Amino acid sequence: MDKQRLIPLIVATALFMENMDSTVIATSLPAIAADIGTSPLTLKLAITSYLLSLAVFIPASGWTADRFGARMVFSIAIGVFMIGSIGCALSQNVTHFVIARILQGMGGAMMTPVGRLVLLRSIDKSALVNAMTWVTVPALIGPVIGPPLGGFITTYFSWHWIFLINIPIGLLGIFMAMKYIDPIKSEDPERFDLYGLVLAGIGLAGIAFGLSVAGLNLLPWPVVAGLVAVGTISMTLYVMHAKRTGSPVLDFSLLRLSTMRASIIGGFLFRLGIGALPFLLPLLMQEGFGLTPFQSGLVTFASAVGAMGMKTLAARIIRAFGFRYMMTVNAVISAVFLAACALFTVTTPLLLIFIILVVGGFFRSLQFTAINTVAYAEVEPPQMSRATTLVSVNQQLAISAGVAVGAFSVESTMLYRHVTELSADVFPPAFLVVAIISAVSAYFFWQMPDDAGHEISGRKVTEISSRKGAAKAATKAASEGTEDARDQRLG
Repeated sequence: MDKQRLIPLIVATALFMENMDSTVIATSLPAIAADIGTSPLTLKLAITSYLLSLAVFIPASGWTADRFGARMVFSIAIGVFMIGSIGCALSQNVTHFVIARILQGMGGAMMTPVGRLVLLRSIDKSALVNAMTWVTVPALIGPVIGPPLGGFITTYFSWHWIFLINIPIGLLGIFMAMKYIDPIKSEDPERFDLYGLVLAGIGLAGIAFGLSVAGLNLLPWPVVAGLVAVGTISMTLYVMHAKRTGSPVLDFSLLRLSTMRASIIGGFLFRLGIGALPFLLPLLMQEGFGLTPFQSGLVTFASAVGAMGMKTLAARIIRAFGFRYMMTVNAVISAVFLAACALFTVTTPLLLIFIILVVGGFFRSLQFTAINTVAYAEVEPPQMSRATTLVSVNQQLAISAGVAVGAFSVESTMLYRHVTELSADVFPPAFLVVAIISAVSAYFFWQMPDDAGHEISGRKVTEISSRKGAAKAATKAASEGTEDARDQRLG
């Protein structure tokens, strides 16, 4: 298989494991809790320990990859995640389960950003859109097939197997990584910023953990607010520290790049809105419409169908319209399909729901591919490890915030209507709120320059080629001079 497809698929195995694992476990929660002698409510706190571990260790991923080599760190991260999966399967009580989930989080914190770094260092920028597409599709399928797969395994086999299925996938990923990925590492790794790591770790852990439990009613609101406040203060101190160090673990100076800034800020808002969908939709299907977890999972599988349809078209669409115009318009289109979920009722035909989710899944997946790709359009090779770390942290916070906003919207609606139980009619306002937030991201995408990402989209090459034909009669020197002038006005 071509390297430009093989390496993205190797990276995708890790993302598939991580994304599927986090969604499979939600379906099997009651069975796991009953088996290890605890309540589902307590076990949810154990699951949030995974998010805590992610937040703490992601900032160290860039430096670790530079110091020891991205291929080696990526392979070890998969191994750590597998050991954590085995630990989860063998857990006899909630303490064992918490420790195993923290171990999984350590592996996951390295797998995602380092896997993306492997991709960026192995694939030419001109082929980056196609490469990101191949990575995105398997990673999107994981969260979608997770609920029905988890329900099927738990019902007909044992919940232990939802963790053990990671083992063959992980072994394949390690073998393929060691065989086909080049051992690239930085020749001059930067000094490790331990103080910055502690500040960033506390900050991200407080914010991510606080936002994650905010929607679960597991802790009192003052405690949740305290966690977020401590996290915010620590991140503020980190930002002050980062300005005084030459090798920060989170390099916010990258936000000076217009494409990175749009990807971080616009991407955060877009992911916040879309990130609430996997939380809200299963609740609506199960609590509002009375479907079983297995039936609900089969319905939401529609998003994966849309994502698969996007795979062959993403590069062509981005090349045809350019990143700036496509991402601006597509953010609004995706938000409209997200808002359409507010119209779902008990009487809405499942076929219509399926169609809306399929089409919406196509546009959402297209936007994710563009956001993940354009972020690196202006990043120089020495900055790649810092860039991947910053993007990964941003993604994690956006998803946590999306769940919190979705849950808060549902709870606010219940409080306003003086109801205590979930029903189908308390979900529409939440879908509208997160859709509006996603739509706002279009403003930040529009702020990018007209020629943003042309080098990686192929649009620049296409335009230059078409203009060469019109200049055949000119001399070579004059022609080159004209093309250079035109390059400055590409849009």
